Amino acid sequence: VQLQASGGGLVQTGGSLRLSCAGSGFSLDGYSIGWFRQAPGKEREGVSCISRSEGVTSYADSVKGRFTMSEDYAENKVYLQMNSLKPEDTAVYYCARCGGLGAHNYAYWGQGTQVTVSS
Repeated sequence: VQLQASGGGLVQTGGSLRLSCAGSGFSLDGYSIGWFRQAPGKEREGVSCISRSEGVTSYADSVKGRFTMSEDYAENKVYLQMNSLKPEDTAVYYCARCGGLGAHNYAYWGQGTQVTVSS
């Protein structure tokens, strides 16, 4: 059971990126899936979480209105559309099973993807 993130890169302030998350060995639509990020010298931050039990998607206040999760279960993938990016969004982004937005409510993440936003 593992999830792999991809799609990161270098973008200017105000730009957009779409991250992809692929599941390996299980179907994503059976689990709550979300994203967290880790920047150097900073604590892990929960970014988003689709709650399968509640049927809602939650976002951290820092990304609300700019980031949007979507799902394509035919491809067994979820996505994170990131718009209006800011330098403070620079981090390694991971997708994982989630139990909420708390920083330690994520499990089964694999390789992350680096997002760098230049000012």
